[in-house]
Amino acid sequence: MIELTQTTAREVARRVNAGELKAVDVAHAALKRIEALDGRLNAFITIVGEQAIRDAEAVDRAVSRGRSLPLAGVPLAVKDGFWTKGVRTTNGSMAMIDFVPESDAEAVARLRRAGCVLVGKASMHEYAYGFTNENPHFGDAVNPWLAGRIPGGSTGGGAIALATGMALAAVGGDTGGSIRQPAALCGVVGLKVTYGRVSRHGGIPLSWSMDTVGPMARSVEDAALMLSVMAGPDPKDRATALSPELPEPLVPEGTNLAGVRVGVPGGHFFDLAEPEVAESVRDAIEVLRGLGAAVVPVDFPKVDLARAAHRAIIFAEAASAHEDAARDLDNGMSDDIRHLILSGLFLNGDQYLDGQRARRVVMAQYRDLWRSFDVLATPTSPLTATPIGLRELAVDGTPVPLVYVYLDQTMPFNLSGQPALSVPCGFSAAGLPIGLQLVGRPWEEPLLLRVGAAYQSATHWMERVPPGIGA
Repeated sequence: MIELTQTTAREVARRVNAGELKAVDVAHAALKRIEALDGRLNAFITIVGEQAIRDAEAVDRAVSRGRSLPLAGVPLAVKDGFWTKGVRTTNGSMAMIDFVPESDAEAVARLRRAGCVLVGKASMHEYAYGFTNENPHFGDAVNPWLAGRIPGGSTGGGAIALATGMALAAVGGDTGGSIRQPAALCGVVGLKVTYGRVSRHGGIPLSWSMDTVGPMARSVEDAALMLSVMAGPDPKDRATALSPELPEPLVPEGTNLAGVRVGVPGGHFFDLAEPEVAESVRDAIEVLRGLGAAVVPVDFPKVDLARAAHRAIIFAEAASAHEDAARDLDNGMSDDIRHLILSGLFLNGDQYLDGQRARRVVMAQYRDLWRSFDVLATPTSPLTATPIGLRELAVDGTPVPLVYVYLDQTMPFNLSGQPALSVPCGFSAAGLPIGLQLVGRPWEEPLLLRVGAAYQSATHWMERVPPGIGA
């Protein structure tokens, strides 16, 4: 029996390709964990047990005929906002409960061709329009490290599955932080790719000009392996036309970071951070320094302009994508998501264009800023996982919407289109994970992955397992 909390996707694929392990046995182990744990964690909306076994058997047959598959037998969780052939894709909403795609999303198709075995559709915030993964239709997803806490969103189900060994790879979407936030809050790895690096075909849109599709995993090396399969041009998504080839190997061996300049900002990235978060991230930066990186203080611009631009764009584009569904009062969509979508109709064309103009200003600011360093290092989230149902945080006696507190760390880089990686870097006294966010220039995922892998090799955070879930 394989212990899925004690291994990686890369190791599973190696052993399946070598004939040391059967993909079908890995699938059975993943499904057994889902059966044991998902009732209290709500990581999945749909579980595809019989299909998973059939697909795993097909992987075993392919390997027996001499094929080597880069992700042979790896259990895969897919956010329920991405098409899966013959499997319902609800987007976390009763409004799409009967939608069954006739094909896979392109990123999903590439992973499955590489040997991944789909075990289920992961839970998500309805229409991907939120950060908590509370869901009135399918139940709230629960952080596996502490009951009653959010896992983050909107890709929370995939992060839960990875942290607990119900899957070893997950596909997520990131428009404002929806891969990185749950990765940080659940203690796993999440990569928000450069806009256009991975095809969005078959992903239900939220904001077409900021949506990205990316990998989530338990290790940086696994995320890199997934990216090498997922990335590249796709004629069905014109945004991928300029995507450059990734190097081989994507993550070189070794931990020497000599010559890498790590920028460390002050300001809002640390101002609202819990003391344990700030300390863990600063300790992680010192680890990078110890590996040879030069640490450079950075005067980062305030996020007010980025926040205003992001909101103007996402509100308008979400309304454009989903107005018809939101106007159907009988389709089961929850009222808060309906109101969010329809609120975008109150923006006029000038306001949307003002948002896009502001976006260009922000992008120019960041482009100039990155000339003085190579990788920005910040907390992924200033907070550890907050209680389910909490909506505001008191800051100097003033209530601040929690969505700002969480997403101001991640949202700017969706606006600028830059890649960003979240890596576990510590735990609070309550046992909740803390994430380090590394941000690079467009198309520089290889550098982020190199830095993240070096940090992970020098630390042991990924070895910890949530309490009470078994090996």
